[in-house]
Amino acid sequence: MFSGTYTAIVTPFKDGKVDELAFERLIRAQVKGGVDGIVPVGTTGESPTLSFEEHMYVVELAVQFAAGKFKVLAGTGGNSTDEAIYVTIAAEKGGADGSLQVAQYYNKPTHEGLFQHFRAIAYATRLPIVRYSIPARCGVEIGVDTVKRLAHE
Repeated sequence: MFSGTYTAIVTPFKDGKVDELAFERLIRAQVKGGVDGIVPVGTTGESPTLSFEEHMYVVELAVQFAAGKFKVLAGTGGNSTDEAIYVTIAAEKGGADGSLQVAQYYNKPTHEGLFQHFRAIAYATRLPIVRYSIPARCGVEIGVDTVKRLAHE
C-alpha cells in the first residue's frame, strides 16, 4: 500500500497565506527526486498552527500538484478524536491516498484511549491509516500491543 520514500513537506507561506507557487515547486522537486509520495500537513507541515480551511486547502493543492505521479499521505491527526475524524473525512473527499495519524499530543492517553481514538478514526473513513508514534513530542508511545489490536479490529 505505502512503500518507498515519502517526504514530509513544509507548508510555505507568503504574506500570511499559503504560497501556492512555492508549494508547487516543492512538490515538483519531489517528483523530480523520484519519491513515492509526500506527507503534507503532518507536524513538519505545521498542521497544529493551520486553520481547518488552510489545512484542507494544502491537502487539495498537494493532490492537485501530485497529479497522480505519487501518493499523498495527508497529515490528519490531532489530539481531539472528533477533529481528527473531521479532517480525515475532508482529506478523503479531497483526494488523499491515506491518512497520517499522530498519537494524541498533550493528552497523554492510556493505551486503551489510543486504541479507541484510532479505532474511531478508522471506522469513519475508507482511507488507509498510518499511525505516527513520536513519544518525545506526544508524551506517549503507540505500543506494539495497541497496533496489533487495531490491526485485528
